[in-house]
Amino acid sequence: MKLKLISTLALSLMAYAIARAELSQPLPIAVFDFESKDEAVRDLGPKVAVLVNANLSAEPNLIIVERAELEKALGEQELGLSGTVSPDTAAKVGHLTGAKVLVAGRVFKTDTELFIVAKIIGTETSRVYGEMVKGGANAAISDLSESLAKKIAADVTQKGDTLVAKVETHEDRVAKIKKALGDKKLPVVSVKITEQHFGQHVIDPAAQTELSLILQQCGFTLADDNSTNRPAIEITGEAFSEFGMRKGNLQSCRARIEIKVRDVASGKIISVDRQTSVAVDLAEHIAAKTALQNGAGELAERLIPKLIK
Repeated sequence: MKLKLISTLALSLMAYAIARAELSQPLPIAVFDFESKDEAVRDLGPKVAVLVNANLSAEPNLIIVERAELEKALGEQELGLSGTVSPDTAAKVGHLTGAKVLVAGRVFKTDTELFIVAKIIGTETSRVYGEMVKGGANAAISDLSESLAKKIAADVTQKGDTLVAKVETHEDRVAKIKKALGDKKLPVVSVKITEQHFGQHVIDPAAQTELSLILQQCGFTLADDNSTNRPAIEITGEAFSEFGMRKGNLQSCRARIEIKVRDVASGKIISVDRQTSVAVDLAEHIAAKTALQNGAGELAERLIPKLIK
């Protein structure tokens, strides 16, 4: 019992440390082609995007979603329409690309001046900031793009807390679930989530561990194949993770979890849910498992209140 208590405490401290570390992690940012419909600047939009992207990639607090990844996630057609990215579509694009911040904009020219306008959009909060640079009609777009990238980087760094949703700690999540459960009787629950990481062998199931830990801390009794208690609720599912991108020594991974909840006595499916998550770490394996852990935590918040009648 003492060993079990120590293990549970260690897992709790680990989860808390990871959640706190995420607050200072570099933000994934995606730069889309800038709109340039006017004849005088028709070919400048993609060039400005490439230059802004290149300048932002030198910023240590940002992780750039490369164009190849954008094309893979969105397709060439949608990417070509990126100038129309709005707060309404940002959440979907962020979900597909893993980006927390999107940058899109427009290039246009007057008789005497060249303007580049950028929109900086938080995919989680839909908050939008705008930046602009201008120069003479023949101004070098390399210089203007560099100046714009510096403004964008400053905005993302200084206003990141308004662009990205607040990170909920493990303890906050457990407290919220406990409040939702109230003093109702809790069933015995079993959790079985198979797991796979493309590229490396996975040693232990991170999603299953996180969900089981939260259930236990919320007061549920857990059962497995060796338990004398028979579970009233079975949670089963599959999870996988995959390498995303590398930025210096940092590596990001994406993960997806799909679960099904069944009432054992009646065979009724209580709930079906899924969650995608992204995490960054120095080691690919740890980033993958953290992404799975984060996804399981988000699932737990939606799922656990449904387990009680």
